[in-house]
Amino acid sequence: MDHTTNTILIVEDDADIRGMLVFTLGRSGFNVAEAESAEAALRRLDGILPSLVIIDWMLPRMSGVELAQAIRRDQHTRDLPIIMLTARGEEADKLKGYDSGIDDYLTKPFSPRELIARIRALLRRVGQPDDGMIQYPDMALDLKSHRLMVRGEPVKLGPTEFRLLELFMTSPNRAFDRAQLLDRVWGRSIYVEERTVDVHVLRLRKALKPHGLDKHIETVRGLGYRFCP
Repeated sequence: MDHTTNTILIVEDDADIRGMLVFTLGRSGFNVAEAESAEAALRRLDGILPSLVIIDWMLPRMSGVELAQAIRRDQHTRDLPIIMLTARGEEADKLKGYDSGIDDYLTKPFSPRELIARIRALLRRVGQPDDGMIQYPDMALDLKSHRLMVRGEPVKLGPTEFRLLELFMTSPNRAFDRAQLLDRVWGRSIYVEERTVDVHVLRLRKALKPHGLDKHIETVRGLGYRFCP
């Protein structure tokens, strides 16, 4: 899986609006993935795990509300922040949108600046970085350059160890079982044995050990692992 932070998935069937959103988000420093339908979005979500999803209410075949519900039902995607775009401003429609599991709501027409402000506020609220950096007192993960810095010094990590650490650092104190780690770091479409997770966690700890940080990756007996900063 291309596990990506700082990436926004746009689900919008209107090519002009989608183009405007791609331009606006790109100019604000976000990576952008696109889907023109709910079905295409679900296929994209099998390949990437973005930071946030923007969904248009009126999509062909499966509606934006139905897509939001599908995202919330899937263990792989259920925690994704969702912003709904709609031309409907009525209170009842907003309540229906929130009932489907969306986090925020923007009525068309909207200003690009307002959209960016809402995105940044939502990312802060769910604890995800919007500047490509995940920082703790002794360590910082730069998601744009794929570098780990420990007390200002670069630490070399393999790509899988980097994605593991990214997941751990964005979900501190959360215990992940091996199946969840396989889903989020390797992806569902790739068959990897669960013991492969243990091998890469061992490599990650080995890279952190010279800096006294390996103890932050804790083993949860009978389950898997968690990051305790």
